[in-house]
Amino acid sequence: MALDDLWYLADEADQHAEQAYHRLRERHDAFLERTREKHVSRGRFRTLARRIRETGTPYGAHTIVYRPTGELLLVRHDGVDMWVLPGGEVDPGESFRETARRELGEEAGIEAEYEGLGVLGRVEVSAGSYDTWGVLPVYAARAAEGGAKPRVRDPDDEISDARWFDALPEDTRDRDILRAWRRTWLGER
Repeated sequence: MALDDLWYLADEADQHAEQAYHRLRERHDAFLERTREKHVSRGRFRTLARRIRETGTPYGAHTIVYRPTGELLLVRHDGVDMWVLPGGEVDPGESFRETARRELGEEAGIEAEYEGLGVLGRVEVSAGSYDTWGVLPVYAARAAEGGAKPRVRDPDDEISDARWFDALPEDTRDRDILRAWRRTWLGER
């Protein structure tokens, strides 16, 4: 891809992100909105812009799974060496919600009742003078009774553990978002 083509790719990605954003806003209400900036290499920018052009999202769809007690389910992602929300890339033909559900099954092996969109993230991606953005849908789901013991079955071998947490570990990605979600969705202080 030539240098000028990267501008075109970013523009196409912007258009798909905008469409995905509006579809999510039309279908859901009562969710948090957050914006994150990611500065990446030119090669990584190209990869993320292609994903956004194809699906509207650079990082797929994720799920905040909770128990009525307020505990949250996190998975240990070895690639980033952090506790994260279960989730991942969108497969062809999948909706964001289908992706979130599939990834939850693979990474934590539990059933959950999806209640709606918990967080609508906006990820602004840049590399030098190139920039684009994509959505990051994070669904909220209540753990099903009796099926709440996590069991990792990740075909990508990125996830090594899945656990319930009342207090979030220090090495939890997006702690601020999870705390804000708990306050808003579960009414916690």
